[in-house]
Amino acid sequence: MGSVLVERRDSIKILTLNQPERLNAFTARMHAELRVALDDAAMDQTVKVVVLTGAGRAFSSGQDLTEDLPRDEKGLIDLGPALARDYNPLILKLTSFPKPVIAALNGPAVGAAMNIALACDVAVAARSATLQEAFVRIGLVPDAGGTWLLPRIVGTRRALALMMSGESLTAEAAERLGLVYKVFDDASFASDFIAFADQIAQGPGLALRMMRDAVMASSTNDLPAQLALEAQLQRQAGYTADFAEGVNAFREKRKPKFQGR
Repeated sequence: MGSVLVERRDSIKILTLNQPERLNAFTARMHAELRVALDDAAMDQTVKVVVLTGAGRAFSSGQDLTEDLPRDEKGLIDLGPALARDYNPLILKLTSFPKPVIAALNGPAVGAAMNIALACDVAVAARSATLQEAFVRIGLVPDAGGTWLLPRIVGTRRALALMMSGESLTAEAAERLGLVYKVFDDASFASDFIAFADQIAQGPGLALRMMRDAVMASSTNDLPAQLALEAQLQRQAGYTADFAEGVNAFREKRKPKFQGR
């Protein structure tokens, strides 16, 4: 069994972190397998949505601190290489992925795992899930994009409070703060997140990609630049077969059948 399981449900590819005995803590091997799985999903034209979730009772507890970590010339643990090799490329891959990525938080998402979930386009959670910026509890600074992602979602002051306190958020509290979009009951979580992913998978793939590109660009654009970008992307969307299908379906009072082109 690999440390990342790959499952196909129609046009949805589910990637499951699979080290449940260690609460799916991230290792170098897990990172390597996840990169391969994401690259395969990106190249597969029949995959419309990717879901990232965890096996067992956790999404992930973050970095596996029992793994041998690199040391510098003085013998001190050096966390820089692991970030450069594994976490930073993963965050950049998720935030620029060509298809929607959904984090399905089946349980606790702690430390770097919380920030990996935030790097996905959307997060949904089981009612028993929790989110925690736990770095302060071991004397570290949030990484995996947390200091960039979290303030943009909850604001600077709330982000600092969550980082400095290391407080664990319930799924409901995370939903109120906008960290997760929906909370599903534990008993129905597996079927609920598949249904949600399928809803997105049936959408206009090119338009979904352009939506994400526009939202990401808005963090650095001023309003005139963003309006110009919207006009550019809207022109591109207007040329697509999906737009023609959407208009025809509206006129014919039926559900559109988008093809992602």
